Amino acid sequence: MSSPPHVIPPDPVANLAELKSRIDAAARRAERSPADVALIAVAKRQPLNRIEAVLGAGHRLFGENRLQEAKEKWPALKLRHPDIELHMVGPLQTNKVRDAVLLFDVIHSVDRLKLARLIAEEASAGRRVPRLLVQINTGEEPQKSGVMPREADAFIRQCRDELGLTIDGLMCLPPVDEEPSLHFALLAKIAKRNRLTSLSMGMSDDFETAIEFGATHIRIGTALFGPRQP
Repeated sequence: MSSPPHVIPPDPVANLAELKSRIDAAARRAERSPADVALIAVAKRQPLNRIEAVLGAGHRLFGENRLQEAKEKWPALKLRHPDIELHMVGPLQTNKVRDAVLLFDVIHSVDRLKLARLIAEEASAGRRVPRLLVQINTGEEPQKSGVMPREADAFIRQCRDELGLTIDGLMCLPPVDEEPSLHFALLAKIAKRNRLTSLSMGMSDDFETAIEFGATHIRIGTALFGPRQP
């Protein structure tokens, strides 16, 4: 009976160095400063030892998709590393807004008026409010969260003028079977006409293209940490 093949564990520190090199090269090709592109290490379903390896390498910018998972991992890590910046990059349920604004430094998924109103209520109660990005459903996919592109300007205006929220930028998740550059270009166009400077776009498979189209934040999970745990 043959022995099972040896599985080499991922090396997040080596992966981080390689990703930084690729980000640097992509930014320079686009005639941008590499310092203008932030790498969000998305830790969804990643074991603690991999996260701590990346922390040990000096990285401090992380993302999570689910509030409950984030609550289990990050309060203790933030106590040990107060300079961690934590980003909510997944959908946010309205009944979890208070916990989210207390834990996260940036929320990328403001996608409906009810959610924006609840965040505004937290602000009016004197609680800290994270930096906010509006999620745009650039592919108009019915199964995905996000404001439809044709409704984006009005939604951003409502957040700003009616609710008094400061919107820093936009986020998108292009359809998996379409050319991502079309969606990155659309997001950049919406951001420009609304005077927004942050663009959260690009993941493990397409971040170099996103940088070409002006991404300020790229969200990398498996290319950094390796495969997620089931």
